[in-house]
Amino acid sequence: MTDLAFIPPAKPIIGDEERAAVDRVLRSGMIAQGPEVAAFETEFSAHFGLGRACVAVNSGTSGLHLGLLSSGIKAGDEVIVPSFTFAATANSVALTGATPVFADIALDDFTLDPDAVAASITERTKAIMPVHLYGHPAKMDALAALADQHGLLLFEDAAQAHGASLHGTPVGAFGTFGMFSLYPTKNMTSGEGGMVSCATAEVERNVRLYRNQGMLQQYHNEVVGLNNRMTDIHAAIGRVQLTKVDAWTAQRQANAAFLTAHLEGVTPPPVAPGAVHVYHQYTIRVPHDRDGLAKALKDEYAVGSGMFYPVPNHRLKPFQVDKHLPNTEQAALECLSLPVHPSLSQGDLERIVTAVNALAKAGA
Repeated sequence: MTDLAFIPPAKPIIGDEERAAVDRVLRSGMIAQGPEVAAFETEFSAHFGLGRACVAVNSGTSGLHLGLLSSGIKAGDEVIVPSFTFAATANSVALTGATPVFADIALDDFTLDPDAVAASITERTKAIMPVHLYGHPAKMDALAALADQHGLLLFEDAAQAHGASLHGTPVGAFGTFGMFSLYPTKNMTSGEGGMVSCATAEVERNVRLYRNQGMLQQYHNEVVGLNNRMTDIHAAIGRVQLTKVDAWTAQRQANAAFLTAHLEGVTPPPVAPGAVHVYHQYTIRVPHDRDGLAKALKDEYAVGSGMFYPVPNHRLKPFQVDKHLPNTEQAALECLSLPVHPSLSQGDLERIVTAVNALAKAGA
């Protein structure tokens, strides 16, 4: 083991301003969903240039679930999703009673391959839900064309992609709904929570109903709903983080640029033409012994890393599907996410580069 200070793969940043905001809410006595949530929703949409209403919920998974319900997804429907993603993407589809249909990814950006999506469409397909994985936008132009051609809905799992864009359009502004996670390790946080961007007034109204027991007016329940509200405590944290996220994103991009310029022996994450990558993760591909490299990084250089995601969704117990997704399987074996968060020092970045290059050269 090394005596070097450990470089964590992710590090939430909570400062005095967030603590003061929480104290302000606690002193107000209005702790549940209230004015802070309403303000956060408006400010979030404006900050990221979404041009549509946003609805705050208690987690990203809740956001996906309510977005799907609010868009009319139901039992018997099929929604095409990537298998190379966190399980929440498929879980949210299954929770509506619909079936997640797993399509392969493209290795150039780890997002849904439009050709694989086209081959997965059946008479039961109702929607396509790409994931803007690691902070890189999915191929939304091609996927939107497919959706239009086949009369399908298009949704967005933007859990990791706050501020990402494609050809000038921010993620979360393409689909019938988009979902942003506000989990502690995301590019910004509310402590826990999610935000749903809604393309239409109907979808917005439905999300508001479903998050609050099916009612907009107390005791006048219109649908069978859930309790997926965000608290004013969490919204107050999120409002402060909105004032900081742009600087953090710029630092992530600068850190990524340094890594890309200096890493050797591994495949750095490419960026598609017209795409703005916000680097929730800096994910390299390691062609040989990814797990060995990760262990050596930690043991010999005190550099943390993450494997997102070593078990594709279609191999998970709830979804086991006998389907050959070669790019997904390859990514699950090769992908390793290195630290890229804004708290890294120049010395941290140099140690990461030194470690990866030395270990890659030695075969780790």
